[in-house]
Amino acid sequence: MSINVENTILAFVAVAALALVVQTIGMIAVLLVARKAAKNVRDEMEQYRSSLMPLILRAREVVEKVAPKVETAADELAVITTRLREQTADVQEAANDIIARTQRQVGRVDHMLSSIFDRVERAGTFVSDAVAKPMRQLSGVIASIKAVVDTLRDPEGGHTVHDAYRYPDTEPVAPPRPTGASTNMRP
Repeated sequence: MSINVENTILAFVAVAALALVVQTIGMIAVLLVARKAAKNVRDEMEQYRSSLMPLILRAREVVEKVAPKVETAADELAVITTRLREQTADVQEAANDIIARTQRQVGRVDHMLSSIFDRVERAGTFVSDAVAKPMRQLSGVIASIKAVVDTLRDPEGGHTVHDAYRYPDTEPVAPPRPTGASTNMRP
């Protein structure tokens, strides 16, 4: 080997050693910075821990105090819900019973009123037939007696024009003709 090659190898070894030394120094610097950062983080964590720990402990105490009350309230709410469902079912059943009874009573009242109205109608028809028919007959008898009396009172047998025998515009209408024996009887 020649001197140049040895020098070149020696130069490479020196450069490599120098690079290792620089790298080691850089790693030591990184280690120191990391250690300092870790210490700062640890200090800040300790500060947060010291300020948050009382809050966490209080929150735990509150949860421990409130948890049984919440469970009791949830149990009572479940009981209340169950009772409300039962009472709602009872009320619904009672309402259905009342509605059914009301419908039966309405049917009975409807039947009773229909029966009463039918009887009143029959009684009205009976009274109408019992009173109206004799009244028509009596009215006819009275009208015939009046006609006979009017005929007997008029010696000439002529008729005068009454207001009943006029049209609304006051034009006279021929009176009805006399019937029966009164036309043949002239003095």
